[in-house]
Order: sequence, then C-alpha cells, then structure tokens
Amino acid sequence: MITRNFLAFDLGASSGRAILGTISDHKLSLKEIHRFDNQMVEINGSFFWNIFSLFGELKTGLKKCIHDFGIQPESVGVDTWGVDIALLDRNGMIVGLPYAYRDPRTDTAMEEVFKIIPQKELYLMTGIQLMQFNTLFQLYAYKRDRSPLLEITTDILFMPDALGYLFSGVKKNEFSIASTSQFLKPGKLEYEQKLFDAIGFDINLMEELVLPGTLLGTIKADIQKETGSAPIPVVAVAAHDTASAIASVPATGRNWAYISSGTWSLMGIECDHPLISEEIQQLNFTNEGGVEGTTRFLKNIMGLWLLQECRRTWSAEHDYSWPEMVEMSLKAQPFKCLIDPDAREFLNPGNMPAAIAAFCAKTGQPEPETHGEIIRTIFESLALKYRATLDSIREVSTNEIEKIHIIGGGANNELLCQYAANATNLQVYAGPTEATAIGNIMMQAKALGAVSSLGEIRQMVFNSFGTKIFYPQDADSWNSEYQRFKNLIAN
Repeated sequence: MITRNFLAFDLGASSGRAILGTISDHKLSLKEIHRFDNQMVEINGSFFWNIFSLFGELKTGLKKCIHDFGIQPESVGVDTWGVDIALLDRNGMIVGLPYAYRDPRTDTAMEEVFKIIPQKELYLMTGIQLMQFNTLFQLYAYKRDRSPLLEITTDILFMPDALGYLFSGVKKNEFSIASTSQFLKPGKLEYEQKLFDAIGFDINLMEELVLPGTLLGTIKADIQKETGSAPIPVVAVAAHDTASAIASVPATGRNWAYISSGTWSLMGIECDHPLISEEIQQLNFTNEGGVEGTTRFLKNIMGLWLLQECRRTWSAEHDYSWPEMVEMSLKAQPFKCLIDPDAREFLNPGNMPAAIAAFCAKTGQPEPETHGEIIRTIFESLALKYRATLDSIREVSTNEIEKIHIIGGGANNELLCQYAANATNLQVYAGPTEATAIGNIMMQAKALGAVSSLGEIRQMVFNSFGTKIFYPQDADSWNSEYQRFKNLIAN
C-alpha cells in the first residue's frame, strides 16, 4: 500500500496550523503537527501582520513534522485570508510589516476611488464585491498617503505567495488569492491594466499569475538545513483559504450552496463562469477564482468575528469556552433583537458588545442586557443573513439549490448549523471542519499526481470524513423574523 504525505500551512486571522495529510488506500487522514496564535499587531494606531513571526512558526511546523513525528512530507503549501500584500525591495527583502485588512487607512478609500472610477464601472470590470479593504483600495491608500515604502518596492506578493517565496525563493501570485484583489479581469489569469492606470500604480510590480496546483520550486537550502527537510517542492495551492475550503466540499453536481464558516462566513455557489450584471452589482456579490476553472460566486458575511471579539472583550472578567457561550445563548430570549452582521461599525470596533448594543439602540430595538442575549443575537442574525443571501443567489442564478454545505470551524457549532437550517428551510450538511487544510493538502496531492481531478478530490473527502445533517425546524417563527430582518437591513 502506497502512502503519500503532504504538509499544509493553513493561516487564519486568529490562528495558524501545520496539518499533515496522509493519503492511503484512497482515503485521507489528518494530523495536527503545530498550532500557533495569529493576531494583528497595533503600532501607532495602524494594524499589521507579523509575517516574520508567521514564517518562523511555519518552519517550526515543518521541523516538528520531520523530527517529532518522523515524517518527511513530499511537499508543502500555504493558504491564508485574502487581499493583504507584502512589499519587496530589489534585494528580495520584505519591507515593513504587511498592513492588516482591518486597518483604518482604507476607511475612505472606496469613496475616493469611486471619484476616479465610477462604482458600477469598477464592479463590472472585475466582478468583485466592493469592500474597503480590497487590495485595489489598499494600494490606492499607499499612493494617496505617499508611503516612502513605494520608493523602494520592486515586487508585490499576496500573503500566501510571500510566505511561499520565503520558502522557495520564487515570486509568483496564485490565481485564487489574486482574484480577491479587485485587480483581475473576471475569470481570467490576467490583471486589468486600466485599474492600475486609474490609481497611478505600476502594474509591473505585480508578479506573474499562476493557477492552483503549480509547482513553485524546492525549499531553499538554508531552510533545508534549519528544518532537516529534504529538497521538497513548494506548491502554489488554492492559496485563498476559501478557495481551498470549497475544493474540499464533499458534493457532486451544482444543486448546493456552501458556507465556509469561521471568522468570516463566505456563502455562495460554484459556477463554471463569473456572474456579472448591474443587478448582481447592486447585490454586491463577488466572483473569485476557484480550482479547475471554476468561479466562487459568493458574498462575504462578517461571520464569527462578531463572537470572537465579544469573547475577547469579556475575557478580562470571564474567559468563556465556546460550549459555555452556546449554552448561555439558549437561555436567552429568542429574537429579542437583531443586527446586520455586515454593518460597517462591526468591522473593527474595539468593543464589540458595545457596538452591538449601540446598533440595537440606533435601530429602535431593545438593547441586549446579558452576555447570553448578545450571543443569541449574533447567532440568529447570522442565520437570517444566510437566508437573505440565499434569496439573492436564487434571484440571479439558475442553480437549483437544494441543500447547504457548512464547512470550516463553524461546522462544529451545531446551534448555528441548526439555525441556518431553520432560517433557510433547507437541509444543512456540516463538515468537514478542517476543510481549508484538506483543500490545501489535496491540491498538493493533485500537483504531485496522487489525485487527478477536483471530482476525485471531493470523492476522497466524502469517503474520508463524515457530515452531520441538520433538518429545518420551527419554520413559521423563522419566516416571521425574516421579514423583520429584511426591514432592518433595508434601512
């Protein structure tokens, strides 16, 4: 029996992991090798990622895999969140810490860019959801603020590509992560020159685009020496974490929607081509690159960031576990108040519970009085946002959506999964929870010939990991509250 081993580096906005994937007898098994915290670093009122610390953690993961677990992986691959970038100088050194997407310097960037490129024109040129932290607006902010870093920048890499470069010495930008930038032609492996011209930015700073599953090069000699690794390849996987996650959805056909649930909830469908129109622009959906020429037609929903930030704020008085928070919410009054998870005041408020209370007061609702009421407000509002997003997808797509797959860490939250089923009146299939790492691993496996297609990947995931089905309940109550929620988000 042939056994194949691949090491995935999966970085999220709050933590990162090195996950070993072992393929044997047409099944995949996972082993967590290394886990570490990740958080934005605030310096003089700006927010950054400590890319050098992250790289050190990835090397630790590789070293542990080899020395502590006795397994030399055949390859490594990196995935991260979208839009953020690293700047390199002519010596190949990363200059400064990469800005984090929640940094406030882009608070007014969208409106300023719209004076140069009208909003509708920008959307129709790219098919990407207009969000203030998209890479286009970040680069505009660099130019507007006359950042001295631009004077020495010769190359720009997206976060997973920068980490892949630190391993391999090869500078390439992978398609799925680059597609989040608002700089690509829809569904094409090509930058849109007009956008760079509009903001006065040199397109030549951007690296060549490559498809998911591209072999970048081998791990550099100094890293081989430091970690004890063989000269294994670094693979450009589907480097946007959502792209990797969607590649692992254990489904066939096109009769399903997905929710990649974590810090963000990414909800959408898989298409053969981008869906772009003035109506879709008004709904603000995005068309991002997927595996094997697919398009991820989706909406970014704020997600469990709301709860993570509440938990952080409360930690000074009580460090709640996730099961504790679920139990507290069950004791709270149903539907006491609702929020729009995507309201701008929730992007990075500092004190999330206070921001939620202020939103409720502003919208004429009673303010949540207990931690349990705040938690329940978040869960119920997220589920109703899923319903609103599903309705919008059905307006513009011919896909017959008969079920929803929830993947990622949020698939462990059975209460939210049940609420999603209740709100959408569809069966919800929860799992796998390690969807992003699985997709990362399987694209490495595809690059090295262990699997041959996206269909084979999904079949292997189905054979290897179970799902739990949630059936809709209490439809009348949820339908009634949905009407109230629609009125709330319309105002």
